[in-house]
Amino acid sequence: MQVIHSSTHLRHDPAVETEHGFLVAHHELPARAERVIAALTADPTFTINAPRAWGTAPIEAVHEPGLVRFLSTAWDEFQRAVRSQRDVFPDVFMHDALRVGMEPLAADRTNILGGLAYWCFEMATPIVAGSYEAARAAVDVALSATEIVLGGERAAFGNCRPPGHHAPRAAYGGFCYFNNAAIAAHHVASTTGARVTVLDVDYHHGNGTQQIFYERDDVQYVSLHGDPARAYPYIVGFADECGAGRGRGHNINLPLAEGTNDADYLRVLDQARAAIDAFDPALIVVSLGLDTYCNDPISDLALTANGFEACGRAVAALDRPTVVLLEGGYDIDALGENVRRWLRGLAS
Repeated sequence: MQVIHSSTHLRHDPAVETEHGFLVAHHELPARAERVIAALTADPTFTINAPRAWGTAPIEAVHEPGLVRFLSTAWDEFQRAVRSQRDVFPDVFMHDALRVGMEPLAADRTNILGGLAYWCFEMATPIVAGSYEAARAAVDVALSATEIVLGGERAAFGNCRPPGHHAPRAAYGGFCYFNNAAIAAHHVASTTGARVTVLDVDYHHGNGTQQIFYERDDVQYVSLHGDPARAYPYIVGFADECGAGRGRGHNINLPLAEGTNDADYLRVLDQARAAIDAFDPALIVVSLGLDTYCNDPISDLALTANGFEACGRAVAALDRPTVVLLEGGYDIDALGENVRRWLRGLAS
């Protein structure tokens, strides 16, 4: 199996985040992707390649161009206009209630502090000096892996960092700046006319991917995730969110109970596979989060490495071309092996 990896991710090295109101060390670290690529390099099943550059057009086909422009200059602008600061966060958020009954606020009326409020939705996703370059490279990784599968390979893996599935069309947050999986899925659907499924197996619901495709009938979104009654992002990801308009019925959320183990997870994955078979996509994009692992520090499910390999085999049994893109997973010591086992299952 071909693996796409870019060392540009190392430029994104956030130090802190806010979690439950506390300032803590950041969980989404460069060591994550480095542990993954080390584990895959050591296994002859995998061949490592660099991505090619795709530019901003595929990103702007999914995200507001204003978001791309903002992220490209935000860190430098903050240093000039405010003060020298390693990790840049908003201190105000553009909540709808602030302008009820008023004219919509245009992004170009905001300065850097207003722009942070306008484009960011939470306090876990700082912008550091290299965030934009790393986020661009993650998109290149995702599209290059997709290109391999469109070229005839059964599967490919994109070692994307930073992750992407929390980023909706016009915002960033949840450790995510550009939605790698959504950009890949839209690229396939828009250039080939084929139907695509995004299967999201991260512990945290991919609210961004859901929002981007919620009214579309050419891209199906299927997500297994911690119940938002207790799990981030808390206000989206419920089972009754089924899509709207032409997308009605093509958005499927399968919230999971605390402590869900391998056997229980695989039973829910069977439900997801049945829905995917009914949709009959030409290609599957997997948002691969390994934070469902039993020892993950910010999650509460109970999957094991054996369970991950079984999940990979279950997805392989769908017998469709498959692009796998890294999302979460924060037990850094176990992450490389867990990714390797999931992919070995897919390759079996």
